[in-house]
Amino acid sequence: MKVIWSFCLVALFLFGGNGNATAGELSERLANFPQWEKLTSVQPAVGDLAYPEWMAGYWQVKSTLVDLVAPLAPDIVTPGFDANRKQLNQPISFLVRFIPKQSSISGLKGFSQIDKKSSKLVADRVFNSLNLARAYLGSEAVLSVKIDPNSPNRQITLLRGDRQLVSIVTARAIETTSKDRFITTEVFQQLFKGGSRPYLNTVESTTAYRQVSQSQPAIEADQVTAVYLSPQDPAYFTANSQPVALYRYRLEFSPSEIATTPED
Repeated sequence: MKVIWSFCLVALFLFGGNGNATAGELSERLANFPQWEKLTSVQPAVGDLAYPEWMAGYWQVKSTLVDLVAPLAPDIVTPGFDANRKQLNQPISFLVRFIPKQSSISGLKGFSQIDKKSSKLVADRVFNSLNLARAYLGSEAVLSVKIDPNSPNRQITLLRGDRQLVSIVTARAIETTSKDRFITTEVFQQLFKGGSRPYLNTVESTTAYRQVSQSQPAIEADQVTAVYLSPQDPAYFTANSQPVALYRYRLEFSPSEIATTPED
């Protein structure tokens, strides 16, 4: 449970969806770490996130936990928080890819039906999440990653020992402050099943990507993941909408020519 918790937190930036934030709000939120409260200016999650074109292709990602805070400790501490201290300043590497996705745009023009195809860049969620999970937990521990065919915002990670992690993106926002900077935040529900009892909570992940010209790594990102108690938790009202755990990561993307698909 504790090891899986660490993976859950860092995996979230590989999801996607739409929604615009007030200009500068997400940047300010990252700057105010760890003084956070629950984000309110997000929109319901619909469809995939269109990433900027400079994120296209295969990337070797190095993810490093650089800080972690339990704002309400010692009264409230999430499962696995103390164990995650061992991850501090220990980089984890894995392969990801961002690919074009075709979508249909239908409408009426006069009396004629028109059907156009448009393309946007999206994260390959199965490929990315499977590589990431296996980097953290080992290939033997992670059986597969499944995406709901009816919703790109619902993902199930199947783990050995009849365990599974269900992640459902419920809301999100994006912010583009310049052509080489892209910020996104996502809020979702996590349900871990397979232990003595199911564990449910709410997670928010905010990531600022920055294209670095003519250098390695080619993309850098600052990511903060905040964990909130679910209404079912006995300490929910004590937390009063404050995060009970905050994790900050440094992400470094280097171009990769590797184009292998992880085995299911």
